Amino acid sequence: MSSRQNPVLELDPQVVRTARRLAKKAGAPVVKLARTHTTVSVERALLRMSGLSGADAERVPWVNHLVDAVRADVGIEHGVALPVWDALLRGDAPDLLTLAQKASSGAVSFRLPEGRDAQRAGTAARKAAGSGVRTIDRRRVERDRLISRLGDAPRRPWIYLIVATGDIYEDIPQAQAAAREGADVIAVIRSTGQSLLDYVPEGATREGYAGTYATQENFRLMRAALDDVGKELGRYVRLTNYASGLCMPEIATLAGLERLDMMLNDSMYGILFRDINPIRTFVDQRFSRQVHARAGIIINTGEDNYLTTADAVEAAHTVTVSQLMNEFFAKEAGLQDWQLGLGHAFEINPEVPESFRLELAHALLARTLFPQAPLKWMPPTKHMTGDVFRGYLLDGFFNLVGAMTGQGILLVGMMTEAVVTPFLSDRDLALQNVRYVMEAAGGLTEDFHPPRDGFIQTRARQVLSEAVELLDRIVDDTMLEAIADGTFGLMKRPADAGKGLEGVAKRAPGYLNPAIDLLEEGATR
Repeated sequence: MSSRQNPVLELDPQVVRTARRLAKKAGAPVVKLARTHTTVSVERALLRMSGLSGADAERVPWVNHLVDAVRADVGIEHGVALPVWDALLRGDAPDLLTLAQKASSGAVSFRLPEGRDAQRAGTAARKAAGSGVRTIDRRRVERDRLISRLGDAPRRPWIYLIVATGDIYEDIPQAQAAAREGADVIAVIRSTGQSLLDYVPEGATREGYAGTYATQENFRLMRAALDDVGKELGRYVRLTNYASGLCMPEIATLAGLERLDMMLNDSMYGILFRDINPIRTFVDQRFSRQVHARAGIIINTGEDNYLTTADAVEAAHTVTVSQLMNEFFAKEAGLQDWQLGLGHAFEINPEVPESFRLELAHALLARTLFPQAPLKWMPPTKHMTGDVFRGYLLDGFFNLVGAMTGQGILLVGMMTEAVVTPFLSDRDLALQNVRYVMEAAGGLTEDFHPPRDGFIQTRARQVLSEAVELLDRIVDDTMLEAIADGTFGLMKRPADAGKGLEGVAKRAPGYLNPAIDLLEEGATR
């Protein structure tokens, strides 16, 4: 990994402190909301952490059956832990799987235990959840040992490449080929629409559309395949998937159990681009980030998506605001700086005068604001026209900005963006582009020092100033109102609407979820 000094902007420290103070003030009510509510997916994540897996003949997961049965009998506002482990202790079933199977047919009913029965159920639930947390801990140690033994990627930025055919058995050889060509991080994007499924599919899948389903078995298969190629190459190859959508907490849990290394996990992406209820999303993302913190997983946030719907120059400050909010929410959940793959993108229209200088200013602002974070730099997509030669040149410019501003994670741009799902040959050419730029210009971080009152520094200070103004308004209007008003990505998403709202419950006095308790106890590690 390079020890070169990143270039920095001369920002007013007081303005930077004000920005973070306002982000904290704007985010505090959202954290309070997350701490006082639960969702069906948070409760299902507890059951998955406790060892319940599998699905019925209709492919409905047993965790869904069990949570739905508890919800029908006593609600989820107290959590499912007490009713479920009370039923086990009363002898309704010998284990979670049998209990879920009986619950699916209506052969068992649930109660909310009190007194000594509640204490016994809580103790049993904590023991079960603790087993899952210990597995996540072991997987983290396993990663550290493999990196120590095999070696790590020899440079920054890490080269991040997407492989997702829909068929996990086709993804595997393509991912291994990409690693041999120089990719450091393999991302398996999800099948279109999976974020709107209120269940996690089971098993190895071969039928995804424009992506491959995120399942525990697919995680296991790809992790094993990358471990094999890592031994061959003499370096650890990282694996990424998506912890977003209606099952964010569960997918995060499965990622921890199967030793994934990065997860797409943005605090607002599901709200803005999938119309998922804001409260549902904020509750789910806090739990998922607690899991990621414990598992040593790097999150990737989705600010790049705002620039696919809003103008990348006019809306540049909204990216900065979102990065600051994502940083606050992540650290509150226990994540450390090295786990914050905050997103931004090369999406300015190339016809705009000085577009390259503007991109440098925006990228350098992010690098300066978050000096210890492995920022995720995203390639051009919005203004790719199908002209593969122009697209290849744009990707080269994107790679050059990444080299000059010291980005941490560089997603490989494809010249066939907006034309076809990339072929292996497209990926090979794209990786050649990255390698050439990084080998020829990777040291520019040492030499690139824009003058204090020049175009780049002035533009960066302007964007930061606009971000502070927006944060100030958000504090006055609240974060939920800002989202409802279309502040981010021009998407208007009110707090009392959106998919998954029916799966949210306000916690009652005595609410218990031992997974949350265990994760919060370990947040200071």
